[in-house]
Amino acid sequence: LPATRRAGCVSAIAARPMTLPRSAVVAPAAPAYPVRGLKTLDFGGQMEDVVERKDYPPSKIQEMFKNDVFAVLGYGPQGRAQALNLRDNNLNVVLGVRKDGKSWEDALADGWVPGQNLLSMTDAAAKGSVVMYLLSDAAQKECWPTIRPHLTSGKTLYFSHGFSIVYHEQTGVLPPDGVDVVLVAPKGSGTTVRRLFLQGRGINSSVAIHTDVSGKARERAFAMGIAVGSGYLYETTFKKEVFSDLTGERGVLMGAIQGLFRAQYDTLRAKGHSPSEAFNETVEEATQSLYPLIGEKGMDWMYANCSGTAMRGALDWAPKFYTATKPIFEKLYESVESGAETKRTLDINSQPDYRKKLQAELDEIANSEMWRAGVTVRALRPENITPATGNKD
Repeated sequence: LPATRRAGCVSAIAARPMTLPRSAVVAPAAPAYPVRGLKTLDFGGQMEDVVERKDYPPSKIQEMFKNDVFAVLGYGPQGRAQALNLRDNNLNVVLGVRKDGKSWEDALADGWVPGQNLLSMTDAAAKGSVVMYLLSDAAQKECWPTIRPHLTSGKTLYFSHGFSIVYHEQTGVLPPDGVDVVLVAPKGSGTTVRRLFLQGRGINSSVAIHTDVSGKARERAFAMGIAVGSGYLYETTFKKEVFSDLTGERGVLMGAIQGLFRAQYDTLRAKGHSPSEAFNETVEEATQSLYPLIGEKGMDWMYANCSGTAMRGALDWAPKFYTATKPIFEKLYESVESGAETKRTLDINSQPDYRKKLQAELDEIANSEMWRAGVTVRALRPENITPATGNKD
């Protein structure tokens, strides 16, 4: 390939978002899991099949993949989590990472060995029978011409996001004939995938099959889903996964929640409330008290465990927020479905100064009064205070 094309691949990888510091300690052997099996369950009146761990215990996974080499390309949050979980499940894993970059240093700290299981991306892709394409979406587009030649007949191409396949007209990612193409998409960050795995729990994930040449793609995909740290799995399509994922990230999971937090905080501040009071009533009570109750037993249970005044107000105002925001979510879904969100993501995330601009946007959030107030509030949590010295450093 021309030098400019190779440089584009490198720059796209370098442009991935910054990740949290990582411990240099190699994780212990995989924890013992609670076991459950395949079930058909009622999801709000619609029956759906889910796959749980009982169908794929570690011994079965190791037997299924005893002749496979998992080549994990990329060592960002998802790549790191899934690679470490596979390794802790005693499977044969190699990494494909740009040498001497941040990911390379992170991999060394996690115990990967150059020349043995820490390789260049092309060498890893050539060696792997399961090529796990876990680069950022922009990097997948840029690096595809160097990876595609190594996807020879009989291999499996694995994704954790339907982005590159669904929007192939923009990404150019068209798998060759003769390979299985599957997806396992954990419903959470790589940090959470790893954390839950080490706790013996596991994250919920979706599974999709794009191409089944071998006739075994579906069973292998579900087994891989358990191997990378899933607690239970449900089946979807590449298109449905990416549409719901992009909508969720821009909506209530990340974008909408920041917008709502900021709107309420700014309203309280404009009415004379102090930063500590505004933050506590907007963010701290939500994340530390109420959201965990929703996660435990649902919205109605959270309501029932609050005061009558709080419950009455919530029931009265929820429909107003629904009416106000439903058109925004419809517009968001249309933007995802049309490919407009994909175009913006690829255009911005492929720019050479992407990291600098991204950091400036993140700094703007971090330096806002609301989140600076949050630093002080979090430091005052009892678990962050020691009796002898006061606040932790």
